Order: sequence, then structure tokens, then C-alpha cells
Amino acid sequence: MRRYLVVANQTLASEVLLAELRSRVREEPSQFYVLVPATHPNDGVVWTEGQVRKATEQRMHEALDRLRAEGFDVAGEVGDASPVRAVGDVLLAQPDGFDEIILSTLAPGPSRWLHQDVPHRVRRTYRLPVTHVVAAPQPVP
Repeated sequence: MRRYLVVANQTLASEVLLAELRSRVREEPSQFYVLVPATHPNDGVVWTEGQVRKATEQRMHEALDRLRAEGFDVAGEVGDASPVRAVGDVLLAQPDGFDEIILSTLAPGPSRWLHQDVPHRVRRTYRLPVTHVVAAPQPVP
């Protein structure tokens, strides 16, 4: 069984990401671990750390419920605000490791993660295959 670490935040509920996960399940039995870095929304509103964490947890639980309803073998967690650091934390805590990382970002321009070169940094730092998908933002709960 292949294990995938799925890293997303604003694009977590996107159809593009869901289609990528469905394609993996069609290929072979798969397990997914969803990591949602608790990054601040870029909407001009002032958020406290607690509000960011609560909104991120809600988005993660909704995504996990949706994936489970479709029959996915999935678990997840909210991680550090830095997506690169959050990936490292999960890799250290998951003894079985992962075969690949699926990283979902916004398109170039609005994506802070692309401005920070997150896909390349994750690939270089953790030496795992990284599939990068680009999706539209989803409403913040």
C-alpha cells in the first residue's frame, strides 16, 4: 500500500486536489495523511493564532469527512504555519514514512507558498517525490 502525505490549506477542498487523490486510489491501494499548515489567511482581516488554528482545524475535519465519505483511507493534522517545517514535523512523527508528497497550492501570483518556493524546498529538504497541483482557493469556513 502506498502512503501519501497531502499538504494543502486554502486549496484543501478543491476538485483538482480531489481528482489527484482519486487517480492514486485507482492506480493502487493508498493511504493519505492530510497536513494542513496553520497559515494566516491573506484576506486583510486580523486573525489571532487561536482563530487561525480553529478555522484550519475545521477545514481539515471537513476535508477528512469528505474523503472518508468517498472511501479514502485518510487521517490528518494541523501543522506549523510554515509548510516546510510542518512537513518535517510530520515526517519525524510518522514512523512508516511516505512514498510521496502531494502539495496543493494556489496559482502563481496569489500563492504565498509559491513565492516561498515551497514545492522545491520540500523536495530538496526531504528527498521525497513531490507532486505539485495548482487549484483555486476554497472559502474559509
